[in-house]
Amino acid sequence: MADPVKADPALTHVAAEWKHTSPFVSCRFDPMGRYVFAGAEDSTVQRFDVATGAAVPYVGHQSWVRSLGFSPDGATLYTGGYEGRLIWWPVVGDTPAATRTVEAHAGWIRGLAVSPDGKAIATCGNDNLVKLWNAEDGALLQTMTGHASNVFNVIFHPSGQFLLSADLKGQVHQWEVASGKQIRTFDAKELHSYNAGQAVDYGGVRSMAFSPDGKSLACGGLHKSSNPLGAVQDPLIIEFDWETAKPRISHAPDTRCIAWRVVYQADGSLIVGCGGTEALVLFFKPDADKEFFRFKAPNTVRDLDKHPDGLRLVTAHFDKQVRILSMTAKPA
Repeated sequence: MADPVKADPALTHVAAEWKHTSPFVSCRFDPMGRYVFAGAEDSTVQRFDVATGAAVPYVGHQSWVRSLGFSPDGATLYTGGYEGRLIWWPVVGDTPAATRTVEAHAGWIRGLAVSPDGKAIATCGNDNLVKLWNAEDGALLQTMTGHASNVFNVIFHPSGQFLLSADLKGQVHQWEVASGKQIRTFDAKELHSYNAGQAVDYGGVRSMAFSPDGKSLACGGLHKSSNPLGAVQDPLIIEFDWETAKPRISHAPDTRCIAWRVVYQADGSLIVGCGGTEALVLFFKPDADKEFFRFKAPNTVRDLDKHPDGLRLVTAHFDKQVRILSMTAKPA
């Protein structure tokens, strides 16, 4: 029997690319790896068949869709738009239509997460609130207050007992799901800066991910922002020890961009999608501050996701394309 194929970052290459009429801002694989869903600046979500590249539009939002999530069985897509609307959709079908719409937040929905058991959806946004919704009927279950600034991201702990929410100022609150009680705070303030000359608060936790063993929490974003309006900043990823809530290591690559998305590989290594002055996909070992490999993307990376097979990635780009990246050898 042949050895199983393993991902090798050094072999990363563009295996497919699909174009739309508007720039993309987000992308996710569905849990089964059949489709890529990508939010575009024309307020649509485009579904691409991974095998063929065939596209199907999802129309119902009135602004950009940065937040995408799925039921664990892969049957339902949840989308959060910058108009504050949370929408339920079928994953399959030739002419998909919304099955439920909730006016969830006053202003942007910046983040969305689905609980491990699929029973709850967490959202967060520019109204400084975190909300928990019943996935079955859309009922509001909890409203968590405690953030003093826009909330950028939410993520469930793999146990399902806790929800974490992260804001512009780099404060990451841990909540008990059952009670809505705030348990503790992880301090990622290095991911925030204030520029007095431009009067701009800038940064925030742009992405969060748990390691496969649940012992580390990675928070990605930017630091050293000397000119926010000119997009002059460096990416930074901080890994926290889950037990102590203290930083374990920081990954600080030498480049000018934002760490838009952080995902873990099965061995605990990190893959980071960076966009800005440079367009990169970066690969880090768990114990190293600098990347061991960087893939230069054809255009600004605005989001990234990992296929369930662990061998492929998808990236969303400003040049109106989504790209499938393979971390295996090119076909002969």
